[in-house]
Amino acid sequence: MTTTSDSATDAEISDMQTDYVVGQDNIKGQLGPIGFDIHNRVFLVSALASLVFIVLTLLFPERAGGLFQAIVGFTTTRLDWYFMGLVDFFILFSIALVISPYGAVRLGGPEARPDYGYLSWFAMLFAAGIGIGLLFFGVLEPVYHANVSLPLGIASPFGADGTLNPEAIAEATAMGLAGTYLHWGLHGWAVYVVMALALALFTYNKGLPFSIRSAFYPILGERVWGWWGHAIDILAVFSTLFGLATSLGLGAQQANAGMNFVFGLEVSATAQVIIILAVTAVALVSVWRGLDGGVKKLSEWNMVLAVLFFCFVLFAGPTLVALSGFWTGLTTYVTEFVPLSAPFGREDDAYRQAWSVFYWAWWVSWAPFVGMFIARVSRGRTVREFVVCVLLIPSLFIFIWMGVFGATALEQLYADPDNSLVKAYVIDSYSPELSLFGMLNELPLTGLMATLGIILALIFFVTSSDSGSLVIDTITAGGKIDAPRPQRMFWATVEGLIAIVLLLGGGLSALQAGVTATAIPFSIVMLLMCYSILRALHGELKRR
Repeated sequence: MTTTSDSATDAEISDMQTDYVVGQDNIKGQLGPIGFDIHNRVFLVSALASLVFIVLTLLFPERAGGLFQAIVGFTTTRLDWYFMGLVDFFILFSIALVISPYGAVRLGGPEARPDYGYLSWFAMLFAAGIGIGLLFFGVLEPVYHANVSLPLGIASPFGADGTLNPEAIAEATAMGLAGTYLHWGLHGWAVYVVMALALALFTYNKGLPFSIRSAFYPILGERVWGWWGHAIDILAVFSTLFGLATSLGLGAQQANAGMNFVFGLEVSATAQVIIILAVTAVALVSVWRGLDGGVKKLSEWNMVLAVLFFCFVLFAGPTLVALSGFWTGLTTYVTEFVPLSAPFGREDDAYRQAWSVFYWAWWVSWAPFVGMFIARVSRGRTVREFVVCVLLIPSLFIFIWMGVFGATALEQLYADPDNSLVKAYVIDSYSPELSLFGMLNELPLTGLMATLGIILALIFFVTSSDSGSLVIDTITAGGKIDAPRPQRMFWATVEGLIAIVLLLGGGLSALQAGVTATAIPFSIVMLLMCYSILRALHGELKRR
């Protein structure tokens, strides 16, 4: 890049605050009669469209279900190459930032210092960015990938006659865990890195509103305060709503299944709706208390309970087998990282299309929510520290958790396949919401630990809902982080309602459709963000 071009870029970025003041009338909040401080266009379009979607899905559930299935089919079979390549690019982009001089830039300026210590920071990353997935998929995925959906075409441990093939068990276990790590590790967190870093840079270093649109100033200029910016923020709202609704729906299914397992409560759509309503009510209280009084405290309690739950499974089960399984899965994940990540050239299209593509769409859909939340609690970190910690710390925790849970469940399955509830729930009848409880059934204190699992699922449920409400509220208030409480509570209620109508309108396929439909356009937004990040970091280095 030439010197003239460098100067122009630096001058353009350094004038952002002035242009923001000029364009602020287009995005400022308005205090309404019920205490809402809203960005008129973004709030109204997002709220009305959400309510219309809720009403139409309730009125026409069968048509909605058919549409949802068509969306999932198109995305997973026709766009599989796109999503696989997209997330691979985000990994390479993140690594490039770490090893480049841009890694020395500090979020908030050279004098900024972190607002939270490492323990609180990691706890909030853990609760907001992982959510219900640890409990829902921790047993399900390793078992399913090792026996049914086989990454890279490995041989199933169960032969054609249904008997075990001892020679295939070790390879299937290792690859099943590696396939699980692929979906929950570096790829997904690289998606969050891009979103969070863009928001943090343009908010803390450039003085722009804490909103998705701010990251597009280098591309759109003053038009970012008009309808181009409105469209970006509205898309971010929908992406967040549907990404959260998927997690809330899965959480309701698992909590209902756990209550059936422990207390005999009927598994039904009605019970799941009641669970969503009850948890949404608790989330409203947390949202009312705000980030430090609600979300932070719940996140810390959640982390403590999760660690206790994990330790019980580790030490009450086959400890050495579990630790060995974690390590074997990790080494296989590293050695098979490239072929597992490749968009083409693999034999297992069903594995890629049914699992990996859905996951990448889910991570992209969650990016506005988790990215904004991570950015909000990461001021004062250097870019290098930020990227390394966000990529590695949560990924390592997930690998240990899913490695221990998955290896424990697989050991139970292969030890006694005829009587294994894990096999019955995952392989025979495919009841994914029961997979965790099938594994707990073979450990001591089954009832107590299953109850703790239900409590953990509900707390994950609450932390996802209230964190998401704060983020959506920030977007629809024009980037403000202290909008009135009734406004936060409105969005928490809408999240719960969307989760309910998706469950009633088609169950898991509807939840998947909501994610993929919003992830397709938002993925393009994220690709453009990478360019904006480089422009902003270049300007920061020049000013230093």
